[in-house]
Amino acid sequence: MILEYIRYRIPELQEGEFQAAYERAADSLRESPNCLDFELSRGVENSDQYTLRIRWDSLEGHLEGFRRSELFQAFFAQIGPYVEAVEEMHHYQPTTVVGVGAGTARPPSLYDWAGGEDAFERLFARFYETVPDDELLAPLFAGMNPAHAHHVAMWLGEVFGGPAVYTELRGGYENMLAHHLGKAITERQRRRWVSLLVDAADEVGLPGDPEFRAAFMSYLEWGTRIAVQNSRPGATPMPHAPVPRWGWGVAPPWLP
Repeated sequence: MILEYIRYRIPELQEGEFQAAYERAADSLRESPNCLDFELSRGVENSDQYTLRIRWDSLEGHLEGFRRSELFQAFFAQIGPYVEAVEEMHHYQPTTVVGVGAGTARPPSLYDWAGGEDAFERLFARFYETVPDDELLAPLFAGMNPAHAHHVAMWLGEVFGGPAVYTELRGGYENMLAHHLGKAITERQRRRWVSLLVDAADEVGLPGDPEFRAAFMSYLEWGTRIAVQNSRPGATPMPHAPVPRWGWGVAPPWLP
């Protein structure tokens, strides 16, 4: 993940059209698979200063993916007249210095809500006990590494907000992608995988509240559909990306 900051100094008479241009240009950013999110902010002390922050999936995703696409042409058609007003245009790599201020109330991560490492270990231990007897999934996991359940528990734990141990010990996104390439996973197999994992979640006692299960199911649907796409013969998925981080979406838990 890479942050791009573009800082502008816009004369007062051009401020309205400048913001309107970015309203139009924003559609290109929203449609780009390489853009994770973005925000245009205006200075408080100096109202003629604007900063655009864009979070890209990678430097390559920005420079090679977005910049070489038709979306960039549409984007630049809107903001091109303001290039001379740019005072800074740089990429930044996030550091480990992060946190939340005392004035911000945030719900716990999905990882903590589920019960942490032990919950995900129990979930996948139970799930992979059922796989060898399933006619659809057994062929996919023939010769499975005995530690496979542990590795997938590490992956989902990291995705749901736990420690980045899968990235540190297993190679992150690139390693998970390698497990799907060429597998030709079918839609029936995908659905069975989701169904059995939901059954396992019930059996091992993962939280059953609607908010957690909505977030849980949304990742299973998204992740398994990505896996199917990446497994198709001749697929050319993005070779490098961060491990996704999943949150509560539109239904966080109620906190007093």
